[in-house]
Amino acid sequence: MPSLTRRHASKAVHAIAPVAKILAVLLLVLALFMLAPLILLTLQGALEARAFALSIGIILAVALPTLVLTRGIPIELRPVQMFILTTLSWVMISSFASLPFILGTPYLSLTNAVFESVSAITTTGSTILVGIDGLTDGLKLWRGMMQWLGGIGIIVMAIAILPFLKVGGMRLFQTESSDWSDKVLPRAGGIAKATGAIYLGFTGIVTISYWLAGMLPLDAIVHAMTTVATGGFANTDASFGAYSNQPQILWLASLFMFCASLPFVIYIRALRETRSALWRDQQVIGLCYLLLVAITILTGYRIAQGTEPFAALTQVTFNVTSIVSTTGYASEDYTTWGALFIVAFFYLTFIGGCSGSTSGGMKIFRFQIGQVMLTNQLRFLVHANGTFPQRYNGRRLPDEVIRGVIAFSFFFFLTIAGLALGLAMLGLDMVSALSGAATAVANVGPGLGDVIGPAGNFASLPDAAKWLLSIGMLMGRLEILTVIVLFTPTFWKK
Repeated sequence: MPSLTRRHASKAVHAIAPVAKILAVLLLVLALFMLAPLILLTLQGALEARAFALSIGIILAVALPTLVLTRGIPIELRPVQMFILTTLSWVMISSFASLPFILGTPYLSLTNAVFESVSAITTTGSTILVGIDGLTDGLKLWRGMMQWLGGIGIIVMAIAILPFLKVGGMRLFQTESSDWSDKVLPRAGGIAKATGAIYLGFTGIVTISYWLAGMLPLDAIVHAMTTVATGGFANTDASFGAYSNQPQILWLASLFMFCASLPFVIYIRALRETRSALWRDQQVIGLCYLLLVAITILTGYRIAQGTEPFAALTQVTFNVTSIVSTTGYASEDYTTWGALFIVAFFYLTFIGGCSGSTSGGMKIFRFQIGQVMLTNQLRFLVHANGTFPQRYNGRRLPDEVIRGVIAFSFFFFLTIAGLALGLAMLGLDMVSALSGAATAVANVGPGLGDVIGPAGNFASLPDAAKWLLSIGMLMGRLEILTVIVLFTPTFWKK
């Protein structure tokens, strides 16, 4: 009996060791990125540099012994381990990234620090910070870097991990003709390098563009990182309202948020195969139509309210693109524009950009597949014996993709409903509870209402509500099913 127990323990250790090894490497990467704000604060002679030095020390104290203990263990992960790693990596990174908020100014509580960090890493953009304008340059840079790291992590997860686990949208696009990874680049490593190069180059272009348009250098860098990541953290409490009198910046941001919400693999295709790849993708076409229709209708209504046409077009374009791309910037408090805009922005919160981008939400392709399924169902009602193949992007839809879309959509709204109910039990009003749950799971950022709307923040919410919203943000970012499967008895019997 003791030998049997030892065998089980040994088996468990060998199963956990590769996961622990990868988590340790990810923590070292996080510590490496902490060096940038540490160096900046040190050069400025700011005392807050100590918080980043301590944070790096804590991370090294955890990561280095783990690497020593797991040396020589090959990294060969089974699907069960991949599910565990995917969830734990986001939880661990978010937890350790919160250390500078706790150890230095603004000396946040554990709850507030974790909420801010989870919001950053998941690129949600909700914040509990007040007086962002007065934060040190190092902390402003760190907030932007967290979202930037989360953004590239989202792309890697969407392209490489979730399709392997049969979760997420990119597996649909891997069924085309042959796997796009075989056509575009020969190896997965090549895809990662190409994606990283595009992500870094895109960030550089946005930084230079913002700087030339009138932003200060640090603001240009931070806003470029949070734009490319569709994260939404800004360097002022007013978000992009600080640039409301500089329409050139709002138009640039609208363009870049749109570009960041497109599939990054399409950029690889466009660069290596054909420039028309962007405009032949049904996701891209659908996103363009959605933005065009929403902006046209809402701009027309805003003009009818008496707003000057160019100002109306600029503000509506910026805020609609921000919500649909799930960036979450705000240039004005659009909840003051009227009931139509409150309802419209609530609906737009759910949509999101394209699969394989940094944006959150349900993603455009799921709505398009839903439309295909509805059209076919209506045909069946008229022609019961008919055969109507379901196609998307010019190709037949596999049954597993249809099942995945239905399952995800069900759990997406069930998660929002459960989260909203929990928030209401904690005393939040109906608008705050519903919009807060929706914006967390969709990873958008601002909610609706006076408390968590575009002119407010999440600081006044009860601690329990912040923990619920943090869980919602993580679940939304991980495509929900990746987390839910961990709580099923079947998963642990494997």
